[in-house]
Parts: sequence; C-alpha cells; structure tokens
Amino acid sequence: MKRNFDEFKEYIRNKKTAVLGVGVSNRPLIDLLIKLGAKVTAFDKKTEEQLGKVAVDLKDKNIDLVLGGDYLNKLEGYDVIFKTPSMRADLPELLKAKESGAYITSEMEEFIRYCPAKVFGITGSDGKTTTTTLVYNMLKEEGYNTWVGGNIGTPLFARIEEIKEDDKVVLELSSFQLMTIECSIDVALITNISPNHLDIHKDMEEYINAKKNIFKFAEEDSLLILNKDNEITNEMTKESKGKVIQFSIKDKLLNGAYYNQGDLFNGDKKICNVSEMKLKGMHNVENLLAAFCCVSGEVSIEAMRKVAINFSGVPHRMEFVKRVKEVDFYNDSIASSPTRTLAALKAFNKPIILIAGGYDKNISFDELAEEGYSFLKSLVLLGTTKDKIRKVFEDIMKKNNCAIPIYIVDSLEEAVEVSLKISSRGDVVSLSPACASFDMFANFEERGNKFKAIVNNIE
Repeated sequence: MKRNFDEFKEYIRNKKTAVLGVGVSNRPLIDLLIKLGAKVTAFDKKTEEQLGKVAVDLKDKNIDLVLGGDYLNKLEGYDVIFKTPSMRADLPELLKAKESGAYITSEMEEFIRYCPAKVFGITGSDGKTTTTTLVYNMLKEEGYNTWVGGNIGTPLFARIEEIKEDDKVVLELSSFQLMTIECSIDVALITNISPNHLDIHKDMEEYINAKKNIFKFAEEDSLLILNKDNEITNEMTKESKGKVIQFSIKDKLLNGAYYNQGDLFNGDKKICNVSEMKLKGMHNVENLLAAFCCVSGEVSIEAMRKVAINFSGVPHRMEFVKRVKEVDFYNDSIASSPTRTLAALKAFNKPIILIAGGYDKNISFDELAEEGYSFLKSLVLLGTTKDKIRKVFEDIMKKNNCAIPIYIVDSLEEAVEVSLKISSRGDVVSLSPACASFDMFANFEERGNKFKAIVNNIE
C-alpha cells in the first residue's frame, strides 16, 4: 500500500540528515531535503578542491560539508543517512550509525515507498536499459504521462510531488539499488541473471538475492515478469506472492510473450516480425518480449507494434557510429559483462573485429571465449583485463585448433587505429568491452563518447 508523501515531509523536518556522495543523483535530493526543513550535511570522499564548483554551490546554500578519505568516520549523531546506491549497507561505519539509532536509506528507496503512481521496476544482468526505454516508450505511445528514472533519466524523488496517481513510472534498478529495498513494486521484471558485479557483491548468491528484492516485498496484486529461458529466473516463478508471467524465445507461451518462426507474440496476438525491427539481435527480441509482458493490459497491440518496429535503440548499445573506408564502427560501450558482449557478437551476421577489456569485475571470461571465438575476425584488447581475456582466448584457440589474431593496446585511440589498420572492406568493428570502464573512464557513457569522438575524427 502506497504511503502519502506528507508522512515523509513531517518525518524529515528538523532531522539531522547526512547525504553520502554529492554526485548527480544526490544533488536534487539535497535540494529537496533542504526545502523540507531537514538539517543537511553533505559527505563525499573527494576533497573540496576535487569537487570544485559543486562544493562552492553547496556552501552557497549553507550546507555543511564533510569531505576527504575518512568522511565515513564522522557519521555520529545523525538521525537519517542517505547512502549512494553502490555503497554497501554493511560497511562498519554504517552499521555503527545504525546501532546508534540512525535511519539508513537511499533516494530510490524513499521514492518507491512514497510514489503515488504505478511503478514498473526493471532489473537483470543484461538488457535493463533497452527494456526500460521500450516500456517507457510504449506507455507514452498509449498516452500515459510517463516518468523514467533509476539508473537512467533524472532523479525522481525530488519531483515526487509533480507525479500524479494516474501517471506511470518506469525504473531501471541495479543490484546495488535493490540490495536494501524493502518496498512493494507494482510490476517487476527480471530480464535475465548471469554473473556480474562480483567485485562488489560477496558472491553470486548475494547478487541473485539482491535481484529478488524487486519482488520479495510485493503485494498480492503485483505482477512479476520472468525470463523462462534463463535457468536462474525460471526458478523464481515459485517465489512470488503475486501473478507471474514469462517470456521466451524458445517456447510458445499463450500466457506471456514469445518468439516463433520470426514472429513476436504477446499471448495469441502477433505484434511484428523480426524483419520489421530496427534493433539487431535475439537479445533485443527478448527485450521486446519482456516489455510486452510489462505493459500488457495497459497498452494496445497497436502501441506495442509501433514502438517495436520504430525503436532503433539507445546510445552506447550497438549504436552505429560511422563508416570509415568501407568499415562500419559500432559503439556498444554499455556491454560491461561477458554475456552482453556475447549477445552483441551474435547479432552481426559475420565475424567482427572486437575491441574489449577494461575494469575487472572478477567475472570469468570463459563463456565469452568458448561461445564467442567463432564470431570474431580479430580481437583488440586494452585495460586492466587485457591479459586475462587474452589468456582465455589463447586457451580456447589451442583447444579448438584455430587462430584469431589478438592485438594488445594501451589506449582507446590505439585500439581504433589498430582496428582500422587490420580491417578490410565490409568489416565491422565494435567496442563491446565485456568489462566496466572504471580503470580508464568515469562510466560507460564517457567511454562510449570518447570512442565515438575518435571514430568521427577520422578523415
């Protein structure tokens, strides 16, 4: 049952409140808390010099700052603590604060708790952003006033009083955000689950349990959508309190969405043929089927079809950049896991030149090598994981008595230069890293934008 935001306004007034991290998502939160009468202190591991204008703006608003590497050691005496999504709730400093009586929460938790509109929550190891955008577009096409947030869009908690009961809200939710969420979500979707973020999560079990929080606290009238073809999500059908529907590219599901002989169906209604889609790859067929399940009952077949055949993707997801000397360059910087990269490899109709490597999330690359080597013409590797990836591909080549040229480079500029040098007319070069970006870039968007700039500057 949704709670009235007036309860939060009354609760937070005059509370000594700590906001951990002053990144993009937390700045609107700070403004909202100040407006509601909270006594806010902003915490960040960066120094005032590193924060630059952000620190100046916060001080201009008379907000106290606690900065530097030991900032978490100064949480005593706060009534409420808003943490950033990637910060584990079991950090000793947060546990100590909780024992002292602090209420520890996040911007997303409070938004879900008090949002007056129907909430569609979308998570999974791969396909979250595309599916979230598809659901958002389908609801908008039907005429609903629709909001998008979570990992994409703008922070919504600061705008919660603008959202009406008849609106629709679509949220992309990461495992980090879900770890501490104990709120009911009206429509929950898990696209798939494969190993990911094992640099943050203790193990695979914790990662899976975090994903399960998207439906664990749901009410009986909730809806859960699961991928029937994914072994882990298929097992979850027994755990939901509410209604469950599934999608599949392998089996006919009259109570769900499915793919059969080139056609995409929602129940017994054909939506489109795969040849009509602008999106490439069977992973995007799965994303569309998942979206159909989410909006079924809310959106007409006509609206589903219009989005299905016209949606061409979102930036950094198999995004065509430019044709250079008869070679096509694609930016798939969002592919920060081996399974996502493997899906991209399978989407092209010929072996490609793959640029991969980056920050190590402690995920195995064995499956990428075993299933992906036959889709490769050449492999260009960079970043922290370059030697790790090279080793698994060398092992698989030895096992299968085949040879794929592997090139080791030190920068994205060099990766593009080498890719162009080794390519032939009609080749495809794709930046699909199979890794996070944090060894060289702030995020996958910065990495993708850098790649596009390099390619676009080639004469």
